[in-house]
Amino acid sequence: MITFPRTAVPVPDAVAALSASSLPPKVRDAIAEAGLAGRLLAGRVLAVCPQGVRFEAASALHTRLATANKLLAAHNPRLVHSWADLPGLNR
Repeated sequence: MITFPRTAVPVPDAVAALSASSLPPKVRDAIAEAGLAGRLLAGRVLAVCPQGVRFEAASALHTRLATANKLLAAHNPRLVHSWADLPGLNR
């Protein structure tokens, strides 16, 4: 199985596109959905919303992320997105 590397070594775009093209379309869509939901959760856009709207939007994003992760885990457990993968976090 082709998995994405968990190291800080950069992967050329052509190599990433070639490895992604071998994945089924449902898995590619789930990877994109998990990445988008993670970026929206880690972003500061929800900070200016009222509390009720913020919790409703965050719960919807968590649901989208969980649904995408469920499909990714069924294909390959190493593709699951976790909090360490979210952009903008101080590690």
